[in-house]
Amino acid sequence: LEFGKSKYPDYKPPEGKTREGYLRELCEEGLRSRYGERAMEDPTIMERFEFELSVLYKTGFTSYFLIVWDFINYAKSKGIPVGPGRGSAAGSLIAYVLGITDLDPLRYGLLFERFLNPDRISPPDIDVDFCQNRRGEVIEYVRQKYGTMAVSQIITFGTLGAKSVIRDVGRVLGWSYGDADRIAKMIPNELDITLTSQTKKGEVKQGAIDKNPELKKAVDEEPSTAQLWGYATILEGLSRNSGVHAAGVVIADRDLSEYIPLTRANDGNIVSQYSMAPLTDLGLLKMDFLGLKTLTVIDDAVKLIHRHTPGFEISKIPMDDQATFDLLNRGDSIGVFQLESGGMTATAKRFQIEHFTDIIALIALYRPGPMQFIDDYVERKKGRKKIEYAHPLLEKICSETYGIIVYQEQVQQAASALAGYTLGQADLLRRAMGKKDMEKMAKEREVFVEGCAKVNQIPTKQANAIFDFLEKFAQYGFNKSHSAAYGLLSYQTAYLKANHPVEFMAGLLGNEINNTDKIATFVSECARMGIVILPPDVNRSALTFLPEEIPGAKAIRFGLAAIKNVGEAAMATAIADREEHGPFKSLEDFCSRLDSRTVNKKILESLVKCGAFDWDGRHRAALDAAIESAMGAAASVQKDRASGQVSLFDSFADLAPAPTADGKSTESSIERWTRSDMLGHEKELLGFYVTGHPLDDYRGNLETGSYGLVSEAVAMTEPGSLRLAGLLSTVEKRFSKKDGKPFGILTLEDDSGTLELMAWDESFTKSEDLLKPGTVLSCNARITPRDGSVRAMGSDFKALTPKPSKKPLRLRMDRSRLIVDDLHAIQDAIKKHSGKRTLILEIGTLSGAIVPLQLGESFTVGDEMALRAELAPWLAKV
Repeated sequence: LEFGKSKYPDYKPPEGKTREGYLRELCEEGLRSRYGERAMEDPTIMERFEFELSVLYKTGFTSYFLIVWDFINYAKSKGIPVGPGRGSAAGSLIAYVLGITDLDPLRYGLLFERFLNPDRISPPDIDVDFCQNRRGEVIEYVRQKYGTMAVSQIITFGTLGAKSVIRDVGRVLGWSYGDADRIAKMIPNELDITLTSQTKKGEVKQGAIDKNPELKKAVDEEPSTAQLWGYATILEGLSRNSGVHAAGVVIADRDLSEYIPLTRANDGNIVSQYSMAPLTDLGLLKMDFLGLKTLTVIDDAVKLIHRHTPGFEISKIPMDDQATFDLLNRGDSIGVFQLESGGMTATAKRFQIEHFTDIIALIALYRPGPMQFIDDYVERKKGRKKIEYAHPLLEKICSETYGIIVYQEQVQQAASALAGYTLGQADLLRRAMGKKDMEKMAKEREVFVEGCAKVNQIPTKQANAIFDFLEKFAQYGFNKSHSAAYGLLSYQTAYLKANHPVEFMAGLLGNEINNTDKIATFVSECARMGIVILPPDVNRSALTFLPEEIPGAKAIRFGLAAIKNVGEAAMATAIADREEHGPFKSLEDFCSRLDSRTVNKKILESLVKCGAFDWDGRHRAALDAAIESAMGAAASVQKDRASGQVSLFDSFADLAPAPTADGKSTESSIERWTRSDMLGHEKELLGFYVTGHPLDDYRGNLETGSYGLVSEAVAMTEPGSLRLAGLLSTVEKRFSKKDGKPFGILTLEDDSGTLELMAWDESFTKSEDLLKPGTVLSCNARITPRDGSVRAMGSDFKALTPKPSKKPLRLRMDRSRLIVDDLHAIQDAIKKHSGKRTLILEIGTLSGAIVPLQLGESFTVGDEMALRAELAPWLAKV
């Protein structure tokens, strides 16, 4: 084992060039590209440039930078989205001009010494975000360039944590899962919780047995539990299993087996047997190739924007866009990178963001430690509290954060300005403060006080006070380079949402095709934004979500691959056939043109149930009943076609639905699905309702103004109560471990979102008969904000009686389907479902405009869904 010697691969520059010369050549080219020709004459830029290059030459990390530049350059040349940077690497000017990062460190005051400290040489660490879907292509490129045996992924070890060791020991002792789980659930759900008290750095941290008297009682009074506990406390913390690091890749200058032991992961890929830290100790190059979904969302949105604005570039958007700031200040941040949690959204609204730097500060402050400074920050920002500085020299350093030290870099700059530290030495001071290393800090205090006196004639007492001030914030300060780089992604996603909402939401939806819950959230957000989500349609949908032009509205068509139980491969085949041979003419035509091994009965049932065949003309129950015969007839046609008896382009008229003995269509003999069944299928398969909503019959109740919205409850930042009304979508009954009493975990939803409610003791038992999935009710909700989310307690549950809306019902007619003879049928249907609600029919004109026609008192309606079902042949698919 050879420590302290680099085993990085040597980057081979072009013929006739040295590595150092080639790096300088690339950097100078990048300087001109980033800053223009003036860069070579600007002393501020060139001084920083030459300093960073000299450090790289001196420390021997030239190859490292060239290796990173090379695979990032490869990714960008292949159109693979790369992040703007992460971690302290964004503080390097060399990384910026090479295109490794995309944030100007000079503009935002980012420090090279926070990344690579010339006073304490340690290997640089550049982690890179790639598009989640194409990250593997970059890793494969690295394998091919440096040798398949010189590159591998990195092992990780799972440990026996507090809960898992209890369950594992219980299993070995022959306990039932339920018995072991009872003890495991007594362990508090806290980060880094241990079974017993631990002493670390002189501080005693209480263990689970000290925090839960019920657990202590079980260990003390139950002999079998005491035995389990005895084994578990010895085994806790040991390695339990191995896995593969989600992002880590190790690269060497030769076959890795000459340096380290290797093994195979479950999928057969070679991985190191050493984890991250030992690999670094051995001098091997480890890189994090991270997959970041946000990059894929941005890239997908930009490609959609290019359909109407070919020259759009996300890297060239203005950084002072008022529409973007307004969006964040309103709290419309669903889908915005790092800013969409309830707590982040509420804090952004309090900040009232005016500049990009506000976003950088928000990301740095909204974490468990520094959150205590948010109130002070906001008060100073809004001028309600005086901004004070411990010393006048700190004003230049801390003015952008209103006198509060938010970033680690500010601690470095302060030590440099006040006490004459180099920025590298100041980084060592920052580390000692951040880690609360008392011995080092005592030595540093002396150096700091002496430096303050020597450089700025600051008295000892004031210098000590300033040191205490810096120490307080250094423990919580965040890496500004990382905050700025990720803040850029936050800004870009907010910009897209504010300025290109349809394309952005389509990108978001398209990257969640396997997550029905997320789709439901984003569909709800689209509705709030006035974007229509068009239902899936096998003749119009793509695989993913795509913007679609409809008169008078912004719209996105639901992607076929996002339908549950359907699958991407089958729908790709269907779309390819549609593009080659034209639209499908019926369910039977669809079956005959696609191999039944690709599109099976379950897939067809799912497509029918979610409405993807509604254009066929038959109601969904009839279509569902026709699947068996359609597949049978299609199999016969496909058999004949295979033997050459039928042309691919032959008519499939013989596959149309057959009439019954009395000459009527089979459709008329099949009972329609109930409205409730149709909505249930849509919710299950798509994550949202298409043809209506279970709350439609209760619109009159919801329009009274007596009830708040679920979204209002979720966004609350102070404790309070709301009267809510909505649909109970889930109800889970549980029993308290403490006293055995029942309680309920309920999910309440309305048009604005969903909320989890806890119903305790009497509130639950008193209303248990009412608390069933599918019930529409009202309740009191007591809201308590906690760690960026809310906890809600429900009580006073009351069933709602259906009350129709008093607002006019608007139905848009498909002009292309209407002929004069249809008007009589439409009139009869309206009279059949008469009621007290005004009806407005919207008709499209030849120019594409929508004309609303209010039909008067003789055409008022009652049951909206029944009328919609009867008018379905003439309604526009919006």
